[in-house]
Amino acid sequence: MTIETAAQAAYIVAALLFILALAGLSKHETAKAGNAFGIAGMTVALVATVALAIAHDLNSTALILLLVATLVGAAIGLYRASKVEMTGMPELIALLHSFVGLAAVLVGWNGYLHVEADLTGAEAGALRAQEMLGIHSAEVFIGVFIGAVTFTGSIVAFLKLSARMKSSPLMLPGKNALNLGALAAFAVLTAWFVVSPQLWLLILVTVIALALGWHLVASIGGGDMPVVVSMLNSYSGWAAAAAGFLLENDLLIVTGALVGSSGAYLSYIMCKAMNRSFISVIAGGFGIEAGPADDKQYGEHRETTAEGVADLLASADSVIITPGYGMAVAQAQHGVAELTRVLRDRGVNVRFGIHPVAGRLPGHMNVLLAEARVPYDIVLEMDEVNDDFAGTSVVLVIGANDTVNPAAMDDPASPIAGMPVLRVWEADHVVVFKRSMASGYAGVQNPLFFRDNSAMLFGDAKDRVDDILRAVTAGAPV
Repeated sequence: MTIETAAQAAYIVAALLFILALAGLSKHETAKAGNAFGIAGMTVALVATVALAIAHDLNSTALILLLVATLVGAAIGLYRASKVEMTGMPELIALLHSFVGLAAVLVGWNGYLHVEADLTGAEAGALRAQEMLGIHSAEVFIGVFIGAVTFTGSIVAFLKLSARMKSSPLMLPGKNALNLGALAAFAVLTAWFVVSPQLWLLILVTVIALALGWHLVASIGGGDMPVVVSMLNSYSGWAAAAAGFLLENDLLIVTGALVGSSGAYLSYIMCKAMNRSFISVIAGGFGIEAGPADDKQYGEHRETTAEGVADLLASADSVIITPGYGMAVAQAQHGVAELTRVLRDRGVNVRFGIHPVAGRLPGHMNVLLAEARVPYDIVLEMDEVNDDFAGTSVVLVIGANDTVNPAAMDDPASPIAGMPVLRVWEADHVVVFKRSMASGYAGVQNPLFFRDNSAMLFGDAKDRVDDILRAVTAGAPV
């Protein structure tokens, strides 16, 4: 068996491992195994790629550079993965997407320099003999465009998620026309480049794509960030697939298609959970900072204490906890898990209600709760738990805001009107953990805070949960 044959066989194995990884990551119980499949698949792919490069008479200098780049990249990845907090995971993922986009741009430019810029060379001659030179030019142009959009779009998402940039959407005049104009220019320039590949055309489309990626995500409000993360995930997949076509690497094509299609489907799920169309997300809207129109008076809010919440829990027979990004920021998940254990040991029916876009990353809350060893069977999705709020004694809203906003159902003029939400207000008592009365990430005030059966518990969520836990354990048995 030749090295080329062995490498292709290894690519098939790696592709199957990636498919198993996606299947495993779809469930809590199999997520760990899915992650292991993904690591194994990438290891097989890297080894096969290096072996294939050696078989193609890669010189020693190039081989050393390849190995050094691999080791440096692995070291950086391991370091960042070991240091990042769960609250920083969304922006880290966005940043990693930017690397995929940049890689696609570099691969595209490399393809141009080896073929279109050297039309008398051997590679261009071989493509011309197969009547595939035009196809190669299209692959270069499309790969550079997708990669550049992914690169700058991911950078903006990283800046927004890490609070280095305002989360409100950039509202330029005619912003949708600018996006459509950039896409139209890309289509025209692609046809031009296929007919007559020239350096200035590639430079121009690179600049247009970089600007489009920046504007596209900058125009999307903070409330749509979960969708943006999954959207960029899809873009990075298609960028990888485009690079695969240029490099004639079947595994890269398959892997890119898997990531691109799964990211697109996840974006669809996120949009459905927010009652938004993908086009409306691209057009922006959520995340506009609260202005005069958002200062509607709902009455006075009522405050409570940790001891008061402990008293409620002492007489409760059922409790539902609805976490949000505030729980992640405060790192309160371990205290919440301990409070859950204590209440369940005393016979209280405790469950969790998770909104599909809770946090800033799809599945963010589920991962946090799994990290704190909360049993999987009591962590329920919105559709599974929403009908149970009416029969619940106490709901603890820990760091959630927009996902429990009744304005989505009651106020047709609200920016989040029609968005499916957790109907926490139907419970007997609602306790909202917040640092202040500020609006949520979508910049929309929440009338839940002013309802008669709601009480605000202000302060750091971790501290307040610990206070409640002490009060519960110090008091009479529940």
